[in-house]
Amino acid sequence: MYTPKPFEETRADVLAGLMRAYPFATVVANTANGFVANHLPFEQVDGVLHGHVARGNELVQMDGTEVLLVFRGPDGYISPNWYPTKHETGREVPTWNYAVVHVHGRLRVIDDAAWLRVLLERLTDHHEANQPRPWKITDAPEDHIEKSLRAIVGLEVVVDRVEGKFKLSQNHPARNRAGAVAGLRERNADGDVELAALMLEQEPKT
Repeated sequence: MYTPKPFEETRADVLAGLMRAYPFATVVANTANGFVANHLPFEQVDGVLHGHVARGNELVQMDGTEVLLVFRGPDGYISPNWYPTKHETGREVPTWNYAVVHVHGRLRVIDDAAWLRVLLERLTDHHEANQPRPWKITDAPEDHIEKSLRAIVGLEVVVDRVEGKFKLSQNHPARNRAGAVAGLRERNADGDVELAALMLEQEPKT
């Protein structure tokens, strides 16, 4: 991934935080028939990533394959009109701010109903936590759960390398960054508030 120095993010806690907040990843693998991509939620567990797919998914046949997982945080268009320096010199152009994490690793396919059940219980407990009446696996009939478990296969990605690119106007002076944050908040399109918050958290690099 092309990552100019101002946008390079290497702090493990920051990278893990984005992956927790935006767990829906694109999984890319290079096969004899070319590249394939799938889109799946993952959970971080002790330095590895866990997920699951339908038994018919092509990833089930890729045990041991090297994969790239792309986790995308908030992103959005940045207008040069938001930069004070644009109004002084005119020397600004539009851009796009975003945060992404690339995880390189090796895929392990896990065909184990007990393992899958523990994973699904964890996932549902986590993602249902903010519901007024959280759904639990035990809410469904046991035979239905057993049938569902037979239809899926577990995935584990052992992480070899992690790259982070947080392109958040760190190469601009503080007043331009403040202008972009204000512009995002005023526009308030999908993801703008989250992107503005992330920009405020990011320290500029020189």
